[in-house]
Amino acid sequence: MVQQIKMQPAAECLFYSPLRQILMGAAAGKDVGDFTSSAGTTRAEDRLAVAEHVIVEFGRRRMSGDRNTLGIWDAQATCTNKSLLAAVDEIVFLKEMQAFPMATAAGRRMDGALRAAMSHLMEELLSLRVWEGSQLEGRSGLRFAIEKLSISMTMTAGVSSPALVFLTDSSTASTVRTNTGEVSFSTIDELCTSGGSQPAGPDDFLDRKFPGELDLICPGSLSVLHDISLRVIRAGYTKELLQTFTIAPCDVLDRFLSILQVGCSLETNEAISYENAEWWTAEDMIRRWILATKLVGKALVAMQMQLYAQSNGAFDRFKDEYLMAIAKRSTFILLRFADGFTSTHSVEKLIYVLEMYEVLGSAVPSLIQVFTGQRKELISRQVEVVLAKLARALKVMVSSLITKIRTGISSGTHTTTRGVGAGIHPLTRYTMAYVESLAPHCGALDLIFKSKSGGTCSAEGIDSFDDLVTELIASLEPNLEEISALRGTQGGGMQHLFLANNTSYVLQHAASLLRGDKWVARCQGRVMQHMTDYIEASWAPVVACLEATGTGKPTVKILAKFNSALEKAYSGHARCKVPDPALRAALRKAVSDKVVAVYDTYLLKHPKLQKSAKYTAESLAALLSELFEGEDGEGRRS
Repeated sequence: MVQQIKMQPAAECLFYSPLRQILMGAAAGKDVGDFTSSAGTTRAEDRLAVAEHVIVEFGRRRMSGDRNTLGIWDAQATCTNKSLLAAVDEIVFLKEMQAFPMATAAGRRMDGALRAAMSHLMEELLSLRVWEGSQLEGRSGLRFAIEKLSISMTMTAGVSSPALVFLTDSSTASTVRTNTGEVSFSTIDELCTSGGSQPAGPDDFLDRKFPGELDLICPGSLSVLHDISLRVIRAGYTKELLQTFTIAPCDVLDRFLSILQVGCSLETNEAISYENAEWWTAEDMIRRWILATKLVGKALVAMQMQLYAQSNGAFDRFKDEYLMAIAKRSTFILLRFADGFTSTHSVEKLIYVLEMYEVLGSAVPSLIQVFTGQRKELISRQVEVVLAKLARALKVMVSSLITKIRTGISSGTHTTTRGVGAGIHPLTRYTMAYVESLAPHCGALDLIFKSKSGGTCSAEGIDSFDDLVTELIASLEPNLEEISALRGTQGGGMQHLFLANNTSYVLQHAASLLRGDKWVARCQGRVMQHMTDYIEASWAPVVACLEATGTGKPTVKILAKFNSALEKAYSGHARCKVPDPALRAALRKAVSDKVVAVYDTYLLKHPKLQKSAKYTAESLAALLSELFEGEDGEGRRS
């Protein structure tokens, strides 16, 4: 005996139509097949014919593109096509009552009409707005967050080197010229000040309780979900319903995924790669992916909470499958996008891919929260695969970075000497810019180096961020020695000043990043040694003019010789730039202690020369206190 499911009075629209008047002809207490019409057909066949006609005619009009063809429910979940819904119910009813043997012509017609009816219900589900994302827009919403993100990306799009990008935070320029034109800082200011309130940037947008504080679900859709689910259950089409869930739209998640702005589809299994993307394009893409991933993770948690808080009637049986289906689609798109960077080996994209690795790892709990059973295991494995591939790519990029610094091939090489002198070399800046940029990701790097995801670094024994920093600096040092040899041809201890400057710069930027004091103490000792070598090479010859008088009488010529040597050394080093204030002060003191003390002692021993002396001890100390200011200091003295 066929089990009959009691039908719910769905919005009082089930049978209020002329069709219902035809379908009410069966007398109580008689089998549906016992009724015979005046034309010799059974009443059940008449009912099938009428319902079938309504369903087929609706399908024909929809296929022809008739814009006046109404679905069963409108955007407000109000029943707008009662006759079609009544026809669907009639076909489902006839199927439940087994009105016709399936081997008969009527049975085959009923089965075909039932398939068409269920197809219409699936279409209704796909057009139903279950989630409302329009409230995500507005002045403090998603649109402004993305706009500010786009502007920040455009501002760095024309910079020629990552080493320069890392330094743009200190820039005071009001306009940045990029390969796409000029972007003024006032553009962001206008976004932040117009209307009297500051719009949400990407970080602000994520840091708030968004989107848990917003009602993302459309309440009116719940009754429709119940009505569709009830009829699907009665018709035995639950498998088709679950399949439809896999392509069901979600306004909230779709808005977040639109942040990616990807031209090609990510919903296929076709291999994709972003290896050839310029580094600034890759940065923009990854920044968008990071924002989308964080938002999708937050949204899935909120959507699950809000859907479970509702009483969904017959749809409660499918809500888990529904959530997993739309979550799987979004997660798959995000993973596919991230997988496109797993073949990237360009050093310039290292920081951005590393950030992608971190965000994906931290987003796993929220992304897989809605999944259960085998699907949860499947998604977890897919995430692990992408993370492992990203880790391999990052190891290759780190290896390339080490090689690039070791061979001096970077934004500043040992052949780049113009305007550097004894100052900080571009290769040193390049290396330490990477070290400082990698520092916030030291935890992720430790995991990557210890992982068994394949890929190796060019140096053995790199198992942590500390090891990496040490190796990068060790790769830099031979280059500095080679470059300093070129400075040595200029004489006057320039090579030692160059090494002191650059070693101090390395120490200044790496000391707080390395765990343990051994390396720091060694580096400090090297700076002191370079200072000593510089003083001896540059200023000891000046002092020697006074110390080499022998037993002869002091003469004005000796002072003149001293003055000449002093002024030659001074003019050669006055424009040398020592950017570290502590090192600059230490060098000035060392020079003063070396020169002024001997000069003062010499004048005290030979008071007759004091009147003809060009410098007093005080004026000489003041002169030497102007050393190492660079071009700006020379400009002030002139």
